Amino acid sequence: MYIILYILLGFIAIFIILALIAPKKYHVYRSIEINKPISEVFQYLKHIKNQNEWSPWKKKDPDMTQEFIGTDGEVGFISRWVGNKDVGSGEQEIKRIYKDDVIESELRFFKPWKSQSDAYLRVEYLGDERTKVIWGFSGKNKFPFSIFMLFFNMDKAVGKDFDDGLSSLKYILEK
Repeated sequence: MYIILYILLGFIAIFIILALIAPKKYHVYRSIEINKPISEVFQYLKHIKNQNEWSPWKKKDPDMTQEFIGTDGEVGFISRWVGNKDVGSGEQEIKRIYKDDVIESELRFFKPWKSQSDAYLRVEYLGDERTKVIWGFSGKNKFPFSIFMLFFNMDKAVGKDFDDGLSSLKYILEK
């Protein structure tokens, strides 16, 4: 009887320790330099519909269903999608736009699991014909999902998609 109790207490202790050391937040970002003026790059980026041309997730499911609400390129615009198992379902809403600086949006995922992240596309002036684009997102790992994040590298998983998307963006804007 005591052995079962000790085993149970051991599992509880391990679970508590994992919960304490599990990452509570995540932040993934990538950047690329584009040979175009900052205003031209920013004007293109602020329109969410343009992401269909360079988004790695649109490539993973070109047949995803999309719905758009509001005026693209303005605060409050929402892009909803329902896709295959690779892209799931969710929506992206533009929350803030600071001209020639940053577009901030909120990502709300519904499937394959519910989560919310803060996303951004930031531009930095590097010269008259050079702009740095930084694409990232961050959020909180809620318990018990946070324990799973001990064994899952969000930066490696999503970072590759960001790199692919930014490469496509560079190609589109520089052609």
